[in-house]
Amino acid sequence: MPSTRFGAAVIASVAITAAAAIAVIAGPRKADVVVGGLSFDAPLPDRPPPAGTTLVIGDPTTQHVLEHTGWIRELPFQVKWAKITGGPAVTEAFHAKALDVGSVADMPPIHATWVGIPIKIIAVRQRLDPLNHPIYELGIGPHSGIRTLADLRGKRIAFSPGQVQGEVVLRTLQAEGLTSKDVTLVELPSTGGDLYTNALAGGVVDVAPIGAGTQVKRYLEKYGGDGAQVLPHPPFRDDLGVLYVRQETLRDPAKAAALKAYVALWARAAEWMRAHPDEFADLYYVKDQGLSQADARYVVSAGGEPDIPRDWTAAVGMEQTAADVMAHQTGRRPLAAESLFDRRFTSVAADAADAEWAKEGGAPAAHLASADAKRTSP
Repeated sequence: MPSTRFGAAVIASVAITAAAAIAVIAGPRKADVVVGGLSFDAPLPDRPPPAGTTLVIGDPTTQHVLEHTGWIRELPFQVKWAKITGGPAVTEAFHAKALDVGSVADMPPIHATWVGIPIKIIAVRQRLDPLNHPIYELGIGPHSGIRTLADLRGKRIAFSPGQVQGEVVLRTLQAEGLTSKDVTLVELPSTGGDLYTNALAGGVVDVAPIGAGTQVKRYLEKYGGDGAQVLPHPPFRDDLGVLYVRQETLRDPAKAAALKAYVALWARAAEWMRAHPDEFADLYYVKDQGLSQADARYVVSAGGEPDIPRDWTAAVGMEQTAADVMAHQTGRRPLAAESLFDRRFTSVAADAADAEWAKEGGAPAAHLASADAKRTSP
């Protein structure tokens, strides 16, 4: 069947791309060498990492900001930037021990744990007004016959179990009183650019979660005349972003010290993006991603304001909700989300973000008050 060939080709393409990227970064696989062994109960190192410490980081937006601002020279360790993003690619890289830091949404850390890769979340980013600035919407195929979410029963829905898009699908079904048995989940990773919109347009699937920025805009511009549409998912948060690492990376005292320094600069970069939205749009989305200036600024403005929370309670709750929904609907074992978070890092990012906020002309106390007032439950 055409849908089977399409799905197989897409999955093969994504797997080859990820494997090639990992091979370039990793070279011949070597065993990790952990000097000493830092307990998770021990404080993070206070001293800079020793000379020669290296981290391999897949975090392209932060990379561009650090290079643009010159802050990259403040990193007290050597960095190798990896062009690896998205849950499936990061999971592959972690499995190959080719990556130290991944930047993802809420599902990849859960999925990594389920497939046997022990991880820890070391930084958290949310949005101040998440329900009005969702990251995903539901793309509806031109000839699907779907008009509202009540029409989902029996439809084919693109599904990626290791990514937040998969969570969006299952939470939408849950809100509509459906389960995965009431639809056909077509397993496709969503890391292939226009993969989901092409699958919708080609009739491979009827529904797919797609990016609420330019992806939605381009999908409707290209296929709206054929009957394509977009529906908002039910009102739940889909905005959690995290940095996560393999547990064995954190047990290396030198790398733990390097991670502490990186998290602080990551938070500063996030505040810089908030304070310079047009400059960031041109820097990353125009120059690196190839968007037009108008589309780039649309993406940034549609995203809402980022928040680096000092209190991780909401983030843990969001992660627990995601784990519970996925476990119930896919047969995975229950997972205690709190165990995924390394609380030693809670103030590292928040302190750095507040300091940068103040430099940009804000007041840290007002920032925190604003965040607390606007933060909603998972």
